[in-house]
Amino acid sequence: MKSKIAALILSSCVACAVVAPAQTSTPAVSPASTSFSFAAINFPGAARTRALGLNDIGDIVGDFVDSSGVLHGYELSQGNLTTFDPPGSIQTRGLAINNRGVIGGTFLDSRHVRHSYLLNHGVFTIFDFPSAIGTSLQGMNDLDQVVGAYVDSTGNTHGFLLSAGNFTTIDSPGAVQGSVAGGINDRGQIVGNFGDASGITHGFLLSAGNFTTIDFPGALDDTAAFDITANGEIVGFYDDSNGVIHGFTLIGGNFNTVDFPGAFLTEAVRANEAGQMVGIYNLAGQHGFLATPNPIQKP
Repeated sequence: MKSKIAALILSSCVACAVVAPAQTSTPAVSPASTSFSFAAINFPGAARTRALGLNDIGDIVGDFVDSSGVLHGYELSQGNLTTFDPPGSIQTRGLAINNRGVIGGTFLDSRHVRHSYLLNHGVFTIFDFPSAIGTSLQGMNDLDQVVGAYVDSTGNTHGFLLSAGNFTTIDSPGAVQGSVAGGINDRGQIVGNFGDASGITHGFLLSAGNFTTIDFPGALDDTAAFDITANGEIVGFYDDSNGVIHGFTLIGGNFNTVDFPGAFLTEAVRANEAGQMVGIYNLAGQHGFLATPNPIQKP
């Protein structure tokens, strides 16, 4: 796949986290509307920071661009930031963390080939979808199941599930311009996105072998689902009729818009059982954020 679906694939030192004071916003969309307190996440001295993974303990992973333009992964845990890069990496993305503290993501090697990795308490495991020319882990659960996307030898993008050492391809019905599996919960439900023949991007839910398409009401041409919690909350982002990108949550059939205050772009990427979310916003640069519902939910 050579279209915008590729762009929707969310491709040791210790420092103190730079977290901005919380702000409060009340999104206005549906009966499920919830108010959130937002905190900006910025790696010290970074040119860009993204927050892309979150577990129920509140640990966050993401990536940042240093002053030399190099992308590194980071973990934010109990106020401390730790950076990491797989061996041979020239560009690292931190994309997921489960409740056992296992981190997953992708990296580029010196030949600019994309691989996926798992980082289990200091030990890296590198893996690739068989015969793929690029493999991108996107999400994982607590049962050692991993989802993501791979590019085949013809340049087409497919979703995948890695479970018990076995790979399975995931292609949503109607996918013409590629599929991406973005997140998986402990019930085995998978969410992601796909591009149709018209170049429109839709989200999907794969549950018990059945696909359901996800489209934010009134979205212009993009709805991307990237995570699903054990209680079925789905998060992602969409573009409105003006082409502005907003985050969203989907709970019990009700959509809720999520916007970082003042930002002109917000992407919700991960959620946990307490209803917290992490993601990306653009406002005088690109930053990560943590959104906490008011009041916070009980896991």
